[in-house]
Amino acid sequence: MSDSFKQPSDLPIEEATKVPVEWLRLDHENPRLVASREISGDASIISELYRGEELGELLQSLASNGYLDIEPLIVELVDGALTVLEGNRRLAAIKLFREEHLAEEVFKAGGIRIKIPEISDENRATLDRVSAYRVASREDARAYIGFKHINGAAKWESFAKARFAADWYKKGQVSLITISEKIGDSHDTIKRMVNAIYVLDQAARDCKFDLNDRIAPRFNFSHLYTALSRSQYMEFLGLGAAWTSYDPEPNPIPEDNVDALLEVLQWIYGSKENEREPVVKSQNPDIKNLGQVLLNDEGLTVLRTTNSLSEAVASIVPPSQRLSDSLLKARSAIRDAANSLRGFDGRDQALIDIAEDVSELAQTVHQRMKKKAELDAG
Repeated sequence: MSDSFKQPSDLPIEEATKVPVEWLRLDHENPRLVASREISGDASIISELYRGEELGELLQSLASNGYLDIEPLIVELVDGALTVLEGNRRLAAIKLFREEHLAEEVFKAGGIRIKIPEISDENRATLDRVSAYRVASREDARAYIGFKHINGAAKWESFAKARFAADWYKKGQVSLITISEKIGDSHDTIKRMVNAIYVLDQAARDCKFDLNDRIAPRFNFSHLYTALSRSQYMEFLGLGAAWTSYDPEPNPIPEDNVDALLEVLQWIYGSKENEREPVVKSQNPDIKNLGQVLLNDEGLTVLRTTNSLSEAVASIVPPSQRLSDSLLKARSAIRDAANSLRGFDGRDQALIDIAEDVSELAQTVHQRMKKKAELDAG
């Protein structure tokens, strides 16, 4: 390390150099940041990173081992400081150790209480200077960062992948095909993800949808881009049937369907402000079932009234199918009971009463079905 560098602008480009941590800044454009509202200050950024990343494990590692300066941070000179394009988790953890009041500020910003482990003076000293690799611009680092976090050893969640690709695409300098090639993912997957990012951006702008209002701690982005590829959602939201075949464009949802978009997002993710639980509990089969309900007037009314996907789905199933499904389930249950008779010791009168009730119900169903069949045949 040379002491000839008196300020961040002295650092050579495309060369790893040890720098004071005070020169480093967290990246407000970090793809890991899920919040749709404006991110301001280190506390807000760290709050978002802690919510979706394992910062606790990294803090414990630094406390136990100090900073292992193996891989340099990738940085860009912005307004006289070094913005960290790659390595924000590491910098966030270092800052939590070095800045005494930061953990309390994080709690105020995001309601997250971070416990900072004890660290020895020897290990704390490793947090003063770290290796950084300066690039001329964010563009110069995109391909490396994208490959590392999308197909490499340090994979991002799907939302971070999509945000990264969308931000790159919005610069207008490269095509989605080029982006897909550089980060090693399929063109169709990247296109679906970026289209979903454009939908989220429109929702944040046009109907004030805030990802921080969701119920679940983790943001399941795949729910959204999977839904948007299904024909029922396309029709409900006014999207063309082949909209994902074209390159993404801003404001994909027609103005008349913006309210419908907010409904879909709240059914998928819930709303703390409106005290509405998400109806999608898992991607399969809930995304499919919700899509079927969206295009059925009765089912949609039930869903809007009860916020129950199971009730809405039940309301759109034809009576003949409900009867068939119920009979098949009942037969399966009775067979299970018959196979378990060895567990009955003959002394539990309540079980005998239940069996008698089941028998009577089965006979009633059978007799009514036979009578109706005879009438239809006559």
